[in-house]
Amino acid sequence: MTYQVLARKWRPQDFAAIIGQEPIVTALRHALAEDRIAQAYLFSGIRGVGKTTAARVMAKALNCETRRQKTGSDPCNACPSCQQITGGHDLDVIEIDAATYSKVEQVRELTESLRYAPANDRYKVVVLDEVHRLSRQAFDALLKIVEEPPPHLVFIFATTEIDAVPATILSRCQQFAFRRVPAKILSTYLRTLADRESITASDATLRLIARAGEGSVRDAVALLDQLATFGKGTVSEQDAGRLVGGLDHGQLQRLLEAILGGHRRRVGQQIAEIDALGLDPASVYGHLVAYVRDALHLALGEDMDGVDLAPDEARALGALGREAGYENLLRLLNLLLASEDTVRRSELGALALEITCLRAAELPKLTALEALLRGQAAQQHQASAPVPPRAPSTDQPASTPLAAPVPLPSPGPATVDALLEMLAARRPPLAARLRRAQALELDDRGLLVTPARGDTELERALEKKTNDSLLRDLLGALLAKPATWRIGRPAAPGSRVTAMPGDSRPGEIRPTPAPKDAAPTARKDRSAVQTVLDVFDGSTVERREAAKP
Repeated sequence: MTYQVLARKWRPQDFAAIIGQEPIVTALRHALAEDRIAQAYLFSGIRGVGKTTAARVMAKALNCETRRQKTGSDPCNACPSCQQITGGHDLDVIEIDAATYSKVEQVRELTESLRYAPANDRYKVVVLDEVHRLSRQAFDALLKIVEEPPPHLVFIFATTEIDAVPATILSRCQQFAFRRVPAKILSTYLRTLADRESITASDATLRLIARAGEGSVRDAVALLDQLATFGKGTVSEQDAGRLVGGLDHGQLQRLLEAILGGHRRRVGQQIAEIDALGLDPASVYGHLVAYVRDALHLALGEDMDGVDLAPDEARALGALGREAGYENLLRLLNLLLASEDTVRRSELGALALEITCLRAAELPKLTALEALLRGQAAQQHQASAPVPPRAPSTDQPASTPLAAPVPLPSPGPATVDALLEMLAARRPPLAARLRRAQALELDDRGLLVTPARGDTELERALEKKTNDSLLRDLLGALLAKPATWRIGRPAAPGSRVTAMPGDSRPGEIRPTPAPKDAAPTARKDRSAVQTVLDVFDGSTVERREAAKP
């Protein structure tokens, strides 16, 4: 007996055998069971997902004698009509390839012959494959008979390019969009075929083949057939990897770890190993993008069943994704997608892939603003490399990064400097604002804050619930009793804030007169700078005089 490829040998012969298209199968079954048959159907989708197969099963179901007697929905595949349609010998089921039947004269001859009643069956069924290949005139010739066909005539159109089908045809058909078959369903189907054909293959190998099929059942089955022939009935993961041009998950994980860790040398080594295997750079790139996408979804907390990976591989990838963070994975995926044309169209594909991965390794790592505000970044930094304590400074605002939340200190010397240091450790922006006040004074009641003249934002900032609560807590800890803050009246114009070390009242920062020779323009410039600092919640780090022209 002549050998028959697996895709033809195991082609579905009823609706139950069509995989991955459950909504469409359900709709067609209900239409048959209720005898609500439309005059035209349009099946669209990528290659190898079951469009022509479903059309043939539909033709058999329409003309199956057993089904009509039992009022079911699936063909019996045993009556003469079903057997003739399966063998391609039925005169009343006409299957036409539109690519070779696109002339208007041919379509006109077809429409004339379709007006006659079927020879043996109940319906005359016309399956027009790749219908988008018809010319515009041929489509026009079909309009009338598609809209008002004889009661015995049913059209089934199939196309991979639905956008090329005129709207006048689309409006006369019931449309069914065939989706790509998920890799998980496809790998299960491949396991069934492998068992039927006594082909030895691991689950990981079948998953690799299913992913290489990219949602096409025919492509995946053809690839399994080819690998089984190569391995004499045994399909190894190494052979499958070499044939499909992809990477195993161990290589993908090592490459992704090197990229996320910023290890440029390791990235170069991994790309060199991939190049030595002779794998197609475009295929490797596609697998890497899919792998990063899986890591992104696992980092978001998606169930492991949502990704096409073995449980142990999904757990390892999920841990890597959560460690890297959603934001970093999103930026990495965006860079990879932006480089797609470069990798796929370059004549030096391996070099383009290496440059893309090295650029990805150079991406700066992001930390969520919420994590910074909670002090998590500082905690991680302190855990890995303790920072020696700095001497307190009162000459300029604190410019250190945000520190982790610290516990309230035990009562100590009650000075403004101590209060500002404590506040800088918990809320640096608020501490910087207070340092710019005209005067700060500690007394038995708490803190007296005298804003700079014209500063209306400081009081608003202090009145915020979180700032008010924090300042009260710090004052209570510092003074060893309940305390609060209050606002004082600004001093006369022309004053600036300086600390008064050695003063008889160490808890006070008093205004001192500004130099009498200060020009009005200088005061205006300082006022403008102060406005910018207030708007952006900034602080002065260093003051420099502009060079005179």
